[in-house]
Amino acid sequence: MSISTLFSHEWKSPLGQLRMFARDEVLVGLYFEQHKPAPNLVGDIADPRPFELAMSQLEEYFAGERNEFDVPLAFSGTDFQVQIWSRLQKIPCGETVSYGQLAIDCSRPKAVRAVGAAVGRNPISIVVPCHRVVGANGSLTGFAGGVERKRWLLDREQAISAT
Repeated sequence: MSISTLFSHEWKSPLGQLRMFARDEVLVGLYFEQHKPAPNLVGDIADPRPFELAMSQLEEYFAGERNEFDVPLAFSGTDFQVQIWSRLQKIPCGETVSYGQLAIDCSRPKAVRAVGAAVGRNPISIVVPCHRVVGANGSLTGFAGGVERKRWLLDREQAISAT
């Protein structure tokens, strides 16, 4: 069984450099500068071509012309993590859910901490909108790209969905 080439590319966004990773034009990672935790991916080949669709859709998103993404994605994680990351994609733009509600939605109401850990390990920021998950009281809790970026993304989405 052969493992496909891992492509990488750095792209300048309104929120700083984004590091992208793809296998066979399928996005497997999208990380902010100083992302916590840092990605454990190293691209075999630096090439922007596999990221053309992702970059185009991100440009539209940042311009306020797109609220959802249809970039091909592939997750690498536990079954539970993949379940959480898949559920994140169903949170509508301009809305937020709490970690507790996300746990309930995934039929794991007592697994709030595990849900939080899975959200924090989301490998595809922005496109898989982990920034839409907030504390039970609506507070902005941690975010791998920094709380300032989380606030920026939420403010942008609320402004766009209000129009």
